[in-house]
Amino acid sequence: MRLVSWNVNGLRAVAKKGFDQIFAEFDADVFALQETKLQEGQIQLELPDHCDYWSYAERKGYSGTAVFSKREPLQVLHALGVEELDTEGRVVACEFPEFWFVDVYTPNAQDKLARIDHRMAWDDAFRAFCLNLQEGHVPQGGQATSPKPVVMCGDFNVAHHEIDLKNPSSNRGNAGFSDEERGKFTELLDAGFTDTFRLLHPDEVGAYSWWSYRFNARKNNAGWRIDYFLVSDQLASQVSAARIHADVFGSDHCPVSLELNV
Repeated sequence: MRLVSWNVNGLRAVAKKGFDQIFAEFDADVFALQETKLQEGQIQLELPDHCDYWSYAERKGYSGTAVFSKREPLQVLHALGVEELDTEGRVVACEFPEFWFVDVYTPNAQDKLARIDHRMAWDDAFRAFCLNLQEGHVPQGGQATSPKPVVMCGDFNVAHHEIDLKNPSSNRGNAGFSDEERGKFTELLDAGFTDTFRLLHPDEVGAYSWWSYRFNARKNNAGWRIDYFLVSDQLASQVSAARIHADVFGSDHCPVSLELNV
């Protein structure tokens, strides 16, 4: 299976920059988006042979996630089940026979870590959500299911290690590279999940998925790797490819992909 994830930073804008063609060229079995920044009915896409599932933020023009799949999932969830965290459309979880596919747009801690408490609460709740799905415990409103592994992807808004951003020294303690956020990502991996890109490319430097629009950052490859595919450890041996597609433009993020033998 070929799986793709992309923070489009406004789908309506990217739709004017060739999104349909990019989508077709990837020919993904499942294609996940983050930061769609729209409400229901605000866009019409021609994506034949794919089912589409959307989570919208209550606030207009903000956040939002979507999943497009060639196969119809067994069920789809649009919330973690934590009321105060479920107003921003940050998750779409699709159950397939082989695994749960979870698309996530993790909250940004913001300048001076103004939203770090919310971010920490999200990280804990999201980790619990994925572990519960893996164990067959579905939040209220979902259908009971058997235990199965999890494939999660999206913009996690954290560079895990120094190798994952161009300028670690000057960014230490900033949003996306704070000890708190990096620690929570470590907790997620330690709970039984594998960073698929580092699994196959443990020492690759200069591999980034997000670049600031300022200071010619993308031209100079002064970026951050904050977009990931993680899999339950039991699936790690079935990962055949994990890539970052820095040659795909249209957003301040580029797509990342995973090929999985299932």
